[in-house]
Amino acid sequence: MPQDNNNNRYNGNRNSKPQHVSQFDHGGRIPPRDNDLEEAVLGALMLEKDAYTVVCDILKPESFYDPANQKIYAAIQALGAAQQSIDMLTVTERLRLNGDLEAAGGALRISELTSRVASGAHIEFHARIVAQKYLARELIRFASQIEAQAFDESYDVDDLLQEAEGKLFEISQRNVKKDVTQIDPVINTAIEQIQVAANRASGLSGLESGFHELDKLTSGWQRSDLIIIAARPAMGKTAFVLSMAKNMAVNYNIPVAIFSLEMSNLQLVNRLIQNTCEIEGEKIKSGQLSQMEWDQLMSRVKNLYSAPLFIDDTASLSIFELRTKARRLVREHNVSFIIIDYLQLMNASGMKFGSREQEVSMISRSLKQLSKELNIPIVALSQLNRSVESRGADSKDGKRPQLSDLRESGAIEQDADIVCFIHRPEYYLRSGVDGAGNNIVGLAEFIVAKHRSGRVDDVKMRFKSKYARFENWEEETPMGSGQRESRLNAGGGEMPAGTLGGPAAFTGGTADILSTSSDEAAPF
Repeated sequence: MPQDNNNNRYNGNRNSKPQHVSQFDHGGRIPPRDNDLEEAVLGALMLEKDAYTVVCDILKPESFYDPANQKIYAAIQALGAAQQSIDMLTVTERLRLNGDLEAAGGALRISELTSRVASGAHIEFHARIVAQKYLARELIRFASQIEAQAFDESYDVDDLLQEAEGKLFEISQRNVKKDVTQIDPVINTAIEQIQVAANRASGLSGLESGFHELDKLTSGWQRSDLIIIAARPAMGKTAFVLSMAKNMAVNYNIPVAIFSLEMSNLQLVNRLIQNTCEIEGEKIKSGQLSQMEWDQLMSRVKNLYSAPLFIDDTASLSIFELRTKARRLVREHNVSFIIIDYLQLMNASGMKFGSREQEVSMISRSLKQLSKELNIPIVALSQLNRSVESRGADSKDGKRPQLSDLRESGAIEQDADIVCFIHRPEYYLRSGVDGAGNNIVGLAEFIVAKHRSGRVDDVKMRFKSKYARFENWEEETPMGSGQRESRLNAGGGEMPAGTLGGPAAFTGGTADILSTSSDEAAPF
C-alpha cells in the first residue's frame, strides 16, 4: 500500500504520534483532505492574535480530517469561547488539561505548527478550502450510506427517500453560510422598490390580495415574508385563502401555488367553482342545477381556465418535498405566492425529534427559510388550540383568538412575519346581533395580531358561507328581484353573467383539469 505523506508528517515525539483514520476509506480512494492546509490554519491561529474571529464561523473540529488536528482545533475553540489568548503555550496547556496532548502529537508538534507559518494573511482562504473538503467528505459518507441501504431490500424505498431528503437537508443547513452585505446596494434596492410602489396605481409595494383594507394595512404581501393565518374549525380558513388565490390569479394574473394536505385537488376546484360562480356547494355536489344556474356556471367558470393557479394535493407532505416542489414551481412557472393548507399536517420525515412541538418548530423555521430563499411570500394556515372555546363569550376577550392560542408551538409566532386570525362572531352568537345590538350576520374579522414591519389592526370582511367566499366588506350589493347580477368579485373586477346553454354545453377540458395527479402540481 502506498504511503500518504500528508498523514505522516510529524516531526515531534515519534512515540506520541497520533492515531489516524484509514487512508483508503471509500473503495480504495482517498477521501478529500489537505493536511498541509489544516496545519497551516492551526499554525496561523496560534500565531495571529485575531485569526480565530475570522474562521470561527467557517470551521468546527470535525472540519479537520486528521483526529489530532481535530483535538487541537477543539482546544483553540474552547479558548476562543472563553475569550482567552490563543497561542502555542495556551493551546498546549488546554490540550494537557483535556488529556489530549499526547493524542495531538505532543508539545513539540504544537510548537512546530507555528514555526511553519510565516503569517496568517491567507487564513480565511485556507479555512474555506478545509471546510469544502469536509463538506465533500460528508456528502461521500451520506451517499455511501444511502447506497448501502438502497441495496438492502429490507428498507422501504419511500421511507429511505424521506430519510435521504432529511439528512441532505441537515447537511445543507449546517454548512450554508451567507456573507455580510455592505449597506449601499441594499439602500439602492430599497429605493427601487419604493419607486415601483409609487408608480403603481394601488400604491402597494407587495402582492395584492384583492382585499382592499387588508392590502392597505400590509401594503400587500411582501417578498420573503412568512404569513400565518390561524383560526378554529368552521371559521373559513380554506375559504379565505381560496378567495384570495382566485383574486390574485384571476384578477391580477399573479402565479399562485396551493399545497393542500387536507383536501383533494377536486374538492378544492369544486370550492373554487362554488366561490367564483356563486352556486351553493350542495348543488355542485348533486348536480341539481337550474337552467339559470347552468348558464351562470358555464359563463363564470371560464375565468378559471388558463389562470396561473397550481394545486398539489400530496397528503402528509414533508418540508423537504415542499422545498423541492416549490423551487421547481418558481423556476418553471414563475410562481410568486405559495399557500399551505395546513402547517400541522406537514412532517419532517427523516429527522428525529423529542416531541411534536419540536417538529412543528422545525417546520415553521424551514418555511421562513424557504420564503427568504425563494424571495416570495408564503402563507401557511394553522390550527388554534381549544383554549378559545373555553373562554366565555362575555369574558374580556370573548372568543377572539390570541397569539397564545397558536397550536403546538410558540416558534410559529416567533418565525412568522405576520400572524393573522379569522374570527366570525356570528358563529358563537347565533342571534346574529352582538351585545351592542349591531348586526353581525356575515361579519368576519380578519385580525392582524403580529406585523413585523407595520401596525396591527382588525379588518372587516364579509363571509358568504353558502358560496364559501370572502369579500370586501363594502362591496355588498343587493340582488334585484328575479334578476341576475353582474357582481363585483372580491378583487374588484367585474364578472358579467353569460348565456351559454345547460348541461349539454358542459364539455371540454374541465374533466382533465379535475383529474390531475397528486404527484405534480396541477395547473388550471
